[in-house]
Amino acid sequence: MKSYKIGVIPGDGIGPEVIQEGLKVLDAIAARGGFSVEKVHYPYSGEYYLKTKELVPESVIDEWRGLDAILMGAIGHPDVEPGLVERSVILGLRFGLDLYINLRPIKLYTEHLCPIKGKTPKDIDFVVVRENTEGLYSQIGGHLKARTEDEVALVTGVYTWKGCERATRYAFELAKERSHVNAGSRPKVTLVDKANAIRPQDIWTRTFAHVSQDYPEVELDHAYVDACCMWMIKNPEWFDVIVTTNLFGDIITDLGAMLQGGMGIAASGNIHPGKTSMFEPIHGSAPKHAGKDIASPLGAILAVSMMLDYIGEHEGSQRIESAVEHLLSTRAIPSVDTSSALSTSHTGDLVVDHLARAET
Repeated sequence: MKSYKIGVIPGDGIGPEVIQEGLKVLDAIAARGGFSVEKVHYPYSGEYYLKTKELVPESVIDEWRGLDAILMGAIGHPDVEPGLVERSVILGLRFGLDLYINLRPIKLYTEHLCPIKGKTPKDIDFVVVRENTEGLYSQIGGHLKARTEDEVALVTGVYTWKGCERATRYAFELAKERSHVNAGSRPKVTLVDKANAIRPQDIWTRTFAHVSQDYPEVELDHAYVDACCMWMIKNPEWFDVIVTTNLFGDIITDLGAMLQGGMGIAASGNIHPGKTSMFEPIHGSAPKHAGKDIASPLGAILAVSMMLDYIGEHEGSQRIESAVEHLLSTRAIPSVDTSSALSTSHTGDLVVDHLARAET
């Protein structure tokens, strides 16, 4: 029997609630899939920081490198300086484990969830590959004469050939793998940047052209980020795989979440191919909903599906996604937000129950 060692960081707010349901589904799949999971829980969160003043030590980052994968909830507490714990945990993972790919599927499972008139699941099924360790998130910058009328704030965006190249190559490889999604048409990669106004982003344009020479079977596309946002609303069916910068990827993937029904269903992977990687729902900690058992756990459940696919349990991953798709399309789960009238725990139970029925 295969065994996997999975780190669990429940986090703040609704994080522990949705992660509990994700783990419930993970246990159900493991019991039927012939593998076992050892869970290693980590307390790092805003609430933990308030109690202990402890952030993530380097020794724990070293420990994370020895796991098969990590499942994380959401980090952020209203009583903690904004970004303090997020930088320690999230950037500790991204930079400490060099998780240079942020992978965000944008997939509509049922038409009634889409806020755009006339768009169906066949129109919205693409993936955003966001470079995850550079750009404006490199933490280079600071303040001069802070909190005075002469204050100056500086931030430096960093783009390296290596960073652009490896993210772009990942996007082209992914497009080849996704050829079944667009049967009868060529796989396509769209580069999204703002190189017309931010000239240093020309490094992305040149890297994209260089890497594309190795993939003659893949169609090439390009959009400036403002145009990309427009086309995502007007013609989302145009997209297959998008590759973009750290900041732009952060923005357009939240827009993409709305296309598929809301933040409550959006999942992501923070990936270093072949090494320990982290998976999470992309919604925030939502403290106003914490403890009420009303948050949708589908983002966390689909993050489990992504995690299983990454570690090689492809059948289990597909079964989870199929269960979610069935429950949404039949309206057994009518929405992916707090208006569904379903509790967080009941939604998790519905997924587990469907997995059991589908097996019989």
